[in-house]
Amino acid sequence: MSQSPGEPEPLAEGTLISHLLELRDRLLRALLAVFIIFLPLVFFSNQLFTLIAHPLLEKLPEGASIIATSVVAPFMTPLKLALIAALFVAMPYVLYQVWAFVAPGLYRHERRFAMPLFLSSVVLFYVGVAFAYYVVFPLMFTFLTATAPEGVRMMTDMANYLDFALLLFFAFGIAFEMPVATVLLVATGLVKVESLRKHRGYVLLGIFVVAAFLTPPDAISQTFMAVPMYVLYELGIVLSQFLTRRRTTDRAAADTAQSGD
Repeated sequence: MSQSPGEPEPLAEGTLISHLLELRDRLLRALLAVFIIFLPLVFFSNQLFTLIAHPLLEKLPEGASIIATSVVAPFMTPLKLALIAALFVAMPYVLYQVWAFVAPGLYRHERRFAMPLFLSSVVLFYVGVAFAYYVVFPLMFTFLTATAPEGVRMMTDMANYLDFALLLFFAFGIAFEMPVATVLLVATGLVKVESLRKHRGYVLLGIFVVAAFLTPPDAISQTFMAVPMYVLYELGIVLSQFLTRRRTTDRAAADTAQSGD
């Protein structure tokens, strides 16, 4: 049966048990995907660690190296990295399972709006991680290794280095979600586009403060996080303005059609 324009759109309903069963199935599929990817990565865990450590190894002074201060670290640290890499590779499928569980509870216009945000958030997170690895790490390690006092040889523990690298990957991945966060704030009505433009200076200051907490205490890595965040903030303002104009146009067209009836 066709739905009349004045009627509210029906949502898919179900019992609590059916929702819990579906949630269980979605979680099992996500875990299975991570496990399937994890199995082959275990055999390449040492190569994965070498790849992640390459930006630091390339900048260490001659004769210096990454060390293991724990007996089990040479085995457990690459294994931990393989598991996190499996989750990283499987993330689009994991997030798809989340989307498939939530989507039936959304209206059609909400699904139309949420899907582009979902895809762009995944892509931006990956871009942030790649930016940290290819741009920030080489510059940051060049600076840090050059500041070691005379007589001090820089030799980093492999477990500490992995935690440090993962923290920065996560920080830059989240930082690159700025346009998505800006659009969501405007779309939900919590903030207006005019307010975002008006308080640019405060936002810029806040971005540098956040970057100072998330990055090592050097100006290079802080700047390389803060500048892209602010550029993405401006991009979010542009996208939010486009969204607001489109909403206004759609609302005016709907009012015109309703008055015509």
